[in-house]
Amino acid sequence: MNLFQAVYECLMTSDIDKKLSMLSNIQSYAGEQVFDLSPTASIERIPDPGRPQTPELVSPKALPRRRLGSPEGHAALMHSIAHIEFNAINLALDAIYRFQEMPEKYYLDWLGVAGEESYHFQMIREHLYNLGYEYGDMVAHDGLWMTTFETDHDPLIRMALVPRTLEARGLDVTPPMIQKLRSIGDKRGVEILKILLHDEIGHVEVGTRWFRYLCAARGLNAFNAFQEIVENYYYGDLRGPFNYEARAEAGFCDEEIAWLKTLNQPKPKITSEQSTSSSS
Repeated sequence: MNLFQAVYECLMTSDIDKKLSMLSNIQSYAGEQVFDLSPTASIERIPDPGRPQTPELVSPKALPRRRLGSPEGHAALMHSIAHIEFNAINLALDAIYRFQEMPEKYYLDWLGVAGEESYHFQMIREHLYNLGYEYGDMVAHDGLWMTTFETDHDPLIRMALVPRTLEARGLDVTPPMIQKLRSIGDKRGVEILKILLHDEIGHVEVGTRWFRYLCAARGLNAFNAFQEIVENYYYGDLRGPFNYEARAEAGFCDEEIAWLKTLNQPKPKITSEQSTSSSS
């Protein structure tokens, strides 16, 4: 089995159950170390990976706002998490297929991530079903994959922006979500999110480790490179609150944590005197 071809076929498969089965098969071959790492003849750009026809993808601003206290709001939260985890499977697969000149350990790491994301998705999908909904019943957005597509030219930028920036946000927002689910008595949801938080620390650490590997290979200062990539390529506004403890576990160094703390500081208000002075 050629690993890159097998991963590409899995990545482009739209049927959810078939994708999960194919991924499990690839992991079995990887566990037995009977795969071929010969690069493919070409590497395709993938504006749209394999995914089901639903959920309908809309702009983040078009997502309806629902209160968690309602059954619909509860299901909407779990649906959004399921969507993130399904996308994360494709993100991990693309990290393997896209960059075919990395060490073998890199591919084993991202196969492990893909497997854990598959497990997460299946847990949340089952929980969502028990709430009376299926994955695809609600709209979702495509921000994670768009960033993946836009970073397909450089593994350094991919590692900085996807696992270390976008996926690291999960470390920040999951503890408050756990508290919200606990407040409405969703014990199973709390259990699932605790598993996700634990595993996602490891996933961000994988991105951190390979980001630093690439920086060292290119003679770059990792902290400066991370700052520059975020400032030049990240379209959002990176601000807290940040889960500093989880990020430290995921490999963020003291210098990076200190930088994040500066981003979390409230911006000074401009007084009327300052405004008048600057305009004169």
